[in-house]
Amino acid sequence: MAQPLVKKDDDRDDEVDYSPFLGIEKGAVLQEARVFNDPQLDPRRCSQVITKLLYLLNQGETFTKVEATEVFFAVTKLFQSRDMGLRRMVYVIIKELSPSADEVIIVTSSLMKDMTSKTDMYRANAIRVLCRITDGTLLTQIERYLKQAIVDKNPVVASAALVSGIHLLQTNPEIVKRWSNEVQEAVQSRAALVQFHALALLHQIRQNDRLAVNKLVSSLTRGSVRSPLAQCLLIRYTSQVIRESTNDTQTGDRPFYDFLEGCLRHKAEMVIFEAARAITELNGVTSRELTPAITVLQLFLSSSKPVLRFAAVRTLNKVAMSHPTAVTNCNIDMESLISDQNRSIATLAITTLLKTGNESSVDRLMKQITNFMSDIADEFKIVVVDAIRSLCLKFPLKHRSLMNFLSNILREEGGFEYKKAIVDSIVILIRDIPEAKESGLLHLCEFIEDCEFTYLSTQILHFLGIEGPKTSDPSKYIRYIYNRVHLENATVRAGAVSTLAKFGAMVDGLKPRIFVLLRRCLFDNDDEVRDRATLYLNTLGGDGAVVETDEGVKEFLFGSLDVPLVNLENSLKNYAFDINSVPKDVKTQPLAEKKATSKKPTGLGAPPPGPPSTVDAYEKLLSSIPEFASFGKLFKSSAPVELTEAETEYAVNVVKHIFDGHVVFQYNCRNTIPEQLLENVTVIVDASEAEEFAEVDSKPLRQLPYDSPGQTFVAFEKPEGVSAVGKFSNMLRFIVKEVDPSTGEAEDDGVEDEYQLEDLELVAADYMLKVGVSNFRNAWESMGVDFEHVDEYGLGPRDSLAEAVNAVINLLGMQPCEGTEVIPPNSRSHTCLLSGVYIGNVKVLVRLQFGLDGPKDVAMKLAVRSEDGTVSDAIHEIVASG
Repeated sequence: MAQPLVKKDDDRDDEVDYSPFLGIEKGAVLQEARVFNDPQLDPRRCSQVITKLLYLLNQGETFTKVEATEVFFAVTKLFQSRDMGLRRMVYVIIKELSPSADEVIIVTSSLMKDMTSKTDMYRANAIRVLCRITDGTLLTQIERYLKQAIVDKNPVVASAALVSGIHLLQTNPEIVKRWSNEVQEAVQSRAALVQFHALALLHQIRQNDRLAVNKLVSSLTRGSVRSPLAQCLLIRYTSQVIRESTNDTQTGDRPFYDFLEGCLRHKAEMVIFEAARAITELNGVTSRELTPAITVLQLFLSSSKPVLRFAAVRTLNKVAMSHPTAVTNCNIDMESLISDQNRSIATLAITTLLKTGNESSVDRLMKQITNFMSDIADEFKIVVVDAIRSLCLKFPLKHRSLMNFLSNILREEGGFEYKKAIVDSIVILIRDIPEAKESGLLHLCEFIEDCEFTYLSTQILHFLGIEGPKTSDPSKYIRYIYNRVHLENATVRAGAVSTLAKFGAMVDGLKPRIFVLLRRCLFDNDDEVRDRATLYLNTLGGDGAVVETDEGVKEFLFGSLDVPLVNLENSLKNYAFDINSVPKDVKTQPLAEKKATSKKPTGLGAPPPGPPSTVDAYEKLLSSIPEFASFGKLFKSSAPVELTEAETEYAVNVVKHIFDGHVVFQYNCRNTIPEQLLENVTVIVDASEAEEFAEVDSKPLRQLPYDSPGQTFVAFEKPEGVSAVGKFSNMLRFIVKEVDPSTGEAEDDGVEDEYQLEDLELVAADYMLKVGVSNFRNAWESMGVDFEHVDEYGLGPRDSLAEAVNAVINLLGMQPCEGTEVIPPNSRSHTCLLSGVYIGNVKVLVRLQFGLDGPKDVAMKLAVRSEDGTVSDAIHEIVASG
């Protein structure tokens, strides 16, 4: 018995959904496909098998060349069936199989026969399939039929031809451009979809001719477009023309604005909204121009349709960022949306009100938000917290009520990201509003008593050590801090010890008390806690007074660190560390009202991805060296590569810095012999196995004392924008001087010596930056097929499918997306999605489809899309040569 239909958003948590395709295997389906060869075809059975094949293809299953060919030829036999449903399934499977050029000829005659059939459905589908699988030669033969189909009376056929033209424009633009007259005629069609598709194709044909686009918009804005879909397209094209005209003329007149305003009175809601949105996004839009659009959006706020309410409040939310006063008239309507059942609408309404409200309305809004917060997910709560922080900065006099609100929600249930957003907001308010410091610090102290997140606790303690001693009564924070020593894990206890010491060093009256507390910490069961307590006690002195310690040490222990902890953490991960090379700026993103995960400000700061900060530190270091300052912007720095074995007398690793036309090798050296001083340390690099590289400069290391890190650099020139590869031999050369252990003085005379290092390879992956995408499918579709390159490869015998996948990922050096680097156990096929940025800042997306072609042999289909055709080809060359 069939399952009853239910709404998508009905509560079915207690029910189990069973997929009709659960557990199907490619081998079994291929066996079932033999039904296509039966003398007496069963249309229903054949349709079921095709559905299973399409499911496998949609799930990323790969067919070998032999399997795909066998299925294709079997499917072509189904053209003898007169069943219309089966015929439509045949069209779909042929498109998905994408037969090769030598196989297409088999099915071409059947498709051309269908294209001239009296059955409109056959004609439309045959056109779509032919245009999908055909090449330029066959396209010339069927061009006459396609031009006729564009002006066909049947809208299904006409739309099929127009959509095919849109796709073909990417591969055969010269042929499609010859259809302009027919497409122009289709724009006047009474069928809504035909007019929509015709307008889209006509605009794409003319998009590189600005004057032609202007004429097109000018002619159509006079009222010849009836389709609401086409009208929305026309509004977008009109907005584009307005932007370009405004940039050119810089005058107060705005062409076609009357057309956009007229669309606000259209009978179709989608057209009204599209026009209103277009007006709000005009460059330098004035209050007079905004008024009619805001009025329409205000009416949508009270619509019974959730989609209209959401569209209106989202648009008003964006307008409020630049024109808050223009949105003020809508506040009453938006207040009613705070209780909307759709939480997205309610969140946008809240954040918009916080941007547009005045100082007198803050308290009333806070009461409404308090009830609202318990009903929404953390991701929405973060958006509200960000908006409240902005409101507090806008109205500093309201800091008390807003700070209390943040403190109250800080004690409620929530995940790490949500709690961190609140803490970050409180920190920012403390820094920017002096009157909020005392109450804000107390709120943070109360929070760490129940905080379950170690990272947040340690960061709050660090912040207390900076700001707490500057308050009027620092002693009231000591109890909160010392309690952490008894009640928390070792990491938090160690942080509390450091914070106590800072209070002791910066507040004279607290030194004796802090000394007593630190002595108690000497009996802690954790090494780190005891070591820190010992260090600070020795630095403060037995009587609580700061002893005569080196000023640099005191500044490091008790001074305010003038670099962000996030950047310090990433710089410490580098082998060679210099506090002067740590970047002092933290890149923050502007506040926006989308998903809150990537829109949080930097308060205490959670660690962002390592590479950007690491690259910043390296770039600052390299740009400070005159020999390398002219190389341009640093594209990528590799992780350190060890060139010596562990426990050897000299430890050397190398970081590869990639520029567009140069490569710089940074050799990080350490001398592990106490009785030696190394001078004039250089690395002699032999590039005989890297023919495309030419050494252009080097920077020796003047001295390398015992156990002190130092760097020497060698720079090579390479062909610009090219991923040149090669092997480099390395020899460490230096002058060694004996050191007297008793005096620490080195002898005057030294001996020149050499030390052989491991070879270094520059590989293709060094020219690829790992950059992920949040939604691979959307990114793939938006990239388009202009520079797509698809090919198949045999990877030969492999231990497992997982080993083959990891090998290709490492070869390309790209970022796996959506967890596709993980291969399910016992899988015989897998799809892996990768993204990155290639040298020259070219975005690249890769879709890898793996399959076992025999017991151990692995076959792979590689599809690459990028912003540059030469880069797509280069990725294939890397795989082919790897």
